[in-house]
Amino acid sequence: MDSLPEHCVSAILALTSPEDASRLSRVSCTFRSAAQSDVVWVGFLPPDCDAVLTRLVRPLKFGSKKELYLSLCRPQLIDSGRKSFKLERSSGKISYVLSARDLSIAWSNEPMYWTWKFVPDSRFQEVAELRTTDWLEIEGQLTTAMLSPNTLYGAYLIMKISHRAYGLDVMPSQASIELQNQVVFTSTAILQQGHRESRNRRRLGVEGEAKVPVEREDGWMEVELGEFFNGGGSGENDEVVKVSFKEVKGYQLKGGLVIQGIEVRPK
Repeated sequence: MDSLPEHCVSAILALTSPEDASRLSRVSCTFRSAAQSDVVWVGFLPPDCDAVLTRLVRPLKFGSKKELYLSLCRPQLIDSGRKSFKLERSSGKISYVLSARDLSIAWSNEPMYWTWKFVPDSRFQEVAELRTTDWLEIEGQLTTAMLSPNTLYGAYLIMKISHRAYGLDVMPSQASIELQNQVVFTSTAILQQGHRESRNRRRLGVEGEAKVPVEREDGWMEVELGEFFNGGGSGENDEVVKVSFKEVKGYQLKGGLVIQGIEVRPK
């Protein structure tokens, strides 16, 4: 293999994946050198990479396309800090987090119901904390053109439950995902508080497996809202993806839910 010209090896590696290119760089000196080439890594960057770079809150410094790629594999704030952009390191697929400020939250501008505050371990400047309401409705939107084509995506509510929380697990919440105003996925979630979750699930007779929050690596919790397939290919229409999470039927007062945002990432 070392008899191949380096530019040929680079062209071959460009047809693989970021994970494969990194693995093959250990084959030989020629592969290691070729795997550093911009020819390889420019193909792993998103097609609209230049546009994404103009939306960054803090400009990136990089000396090669590989350095740029690896930088984008770390969460980057964009759109005045209202969203977070990231590439999956092994595949180059795109994920986003829509901050609480980028979501539509019913009554979020009413201090009686919601409060906005800074939390040190949040990636965004502000999070929304529910003070009290009997009508919980959260919605986020993005378009399929923002995401990687031919990819199964999952949507997740990033949240915490404060020590002052009450009423969150009395009624199950409903989650749904819509594409062009057509519901493609629905699920039920219970924002469990301590050991009350299992007892309430039996009492409410929730059918199937209700989603419950699980801990993330960053210390927050997430609850899966659903999934959808982004076909995306060339020539297809750009579609609006709407992700919603609500509990509007029980008229039960609830509080203590802290919202960082909604993440849409490859599954």
